[in-house]
Amino acid sequence: MLGLRALSHRPARTLAVAALLAASALGAVGAQAETLNQALAKAYQTNPTLNAARANQMATDENYAIQRAAGLPTAQINSTFNENVLIPGGQFVVIPRTLQTQVQVNVPIYQGGLVRFGMKAADARIASGAETLRATEASVFSQVVAAYNDVLRDTQIVEFNRANVRTLETNLRATRDRFEVGDLTRTDVAQSEARLAQAQADLRNVEANLIGSKERYIQQVGEAPADLTPPPPLPGLPASVDEAVEIAIKENPDIAAATKNSEAAGFDVKAARAARLPTLSAFGNINRSDNFGGARANIPINIPSTQESGVIGAQVQLPLYQGGRPSAQIRQAQARKAAAMENQIASERLVIQQVRSAFASYKASLDVIRSAEAAIAANSLSLEGVKAENGVGNRTIIELLNAEQELINAKVILATARRNAYVAGFTLLAAIGSAEARDLDLEGVKLYESKDNYRRVKGDILDWSGRPTPAIRSTRTVTTPAQSADAAAPQ
Repeated sequence: MLGLRALSHRPARTLAVAALLAASALGAVGAQAETLNQALAKAYQTNPTLNAARANQMATDENYAIQRAAGLPTAQINSTFNENVLIPGGQFVVIPRTLQTQVQVNVPIYQGGLVRFGMKAADARIASGAETLRATEASVFSQVVAAYNDVLRDTQIVEFNRANVRTLETNLRATRDRFEVGDLTRTDVAQSEARLAQAQADLRNVEANLIGSKERYIQQVGEAPADLTPPPPLPGLPASVDEAVEIAIKENPDIAAATKNSEAAGFDVKAARAARLPTLSAFGNINRSDNFGGARANIPINIPSTQESGVIGAQVQLPLYQGGRPSAQIRQAQARKAAAMENQIASERLVIQQVRSAFASYKASLDVIRSAEAAIAANSLSLEGVKAENGVGNRTIIELLNAEQELINAKVILATARRNAYVAGFTLLAAIGSAEARDLDLEGVKLYESKDNYRRVKGDILDWSGRPTPAIRSTRTVTTPAQSADAAAPQ
């Protein structure tokens, strides 16, 4: 768990994170071993939360085209066929049937800025959505890292407790043997039995914890954990909490998304003001009427079978009074702009809290690791001494049992601290905007670029274009076997 010196530029941090996960891939042992890099790659491709976020961003991209459509020409054809089944007598002209067709074209010229500001607002929200997608990637990766390390930690704790049970079983047999020859008392046997029963109960609990961690891993990654290899060291992190906050203010996707949302709300206010301004549009109509040569008259006259007419013009609409609706819409948009500005501050506050908490947790966990390593060394030495002294009658059974339990406790503390340090360090990377797909050298994965879809749909003005039929990209886990606590701890 190394890396305390900050890297001041994002490209350098990106290379460091990529090197971290590349080292994870190279560190795999055995054909069945799985690295953190591989777990993140699987989640990137098959995690439903991430795939749903991408689909939602695609939907957001379409808002630009929807807003732009209001400023483009429209054309339509209206056609009506009439069959007169009952014709009153005394009609001068009788037309049994007619077909009337009208072609209409409307060209918006000026709409008070409604379309222009609507497009700008949509563009800002698309940018906000892209930042939210970044945040979703970082969140999913953080959960994968936590689940990965949870499995490693709980696997080690299970092995510690199993070894403890085996040791206590051996101690109990030895205690009973010594009791039979009168070397120990019934109290010593009872103490050994009680400690073994407690250890067996503890083992059941930690095995249940391991099963829960494996199931959370399946939820995030989509597959059961194989032989997980220890994660590689974290790359360089900011050297101080102030430096971490400074980076996060510039790079955190949640702050960037809130900023873009506030910008979009400002354009909404300008678009709402357009409802009080005049609009100008041009139009053209072509009409054709066809009686199929069946028109009849009481006197001989020439009635043409078809008639055509056309008209072009311009229309100006000047709102005079709309019942206060425009003012209400403007006030509503202004209130939402104020809310967006406050949300921007709220996002900044939350990110600052996350950065400072993660930094403190990371530092504290490193201290706990050093203390736990020292405690393990001291408890190991102490246990050896207590065993030797117990053999010559200078230490009681309960003292031996306590020494063994203290060593187990120190090992559990160390495993937990290593997990906490790694997760806190990765959480800090996520908070400063350096734990997303673009920062990670994910093995065998083509990175998803949300801008590609935006560029594709931004220039599409056709009514009959579309996208492929929606299909599920994520993997289901219903067929994954229920997990057990049988796997051995990684070496």
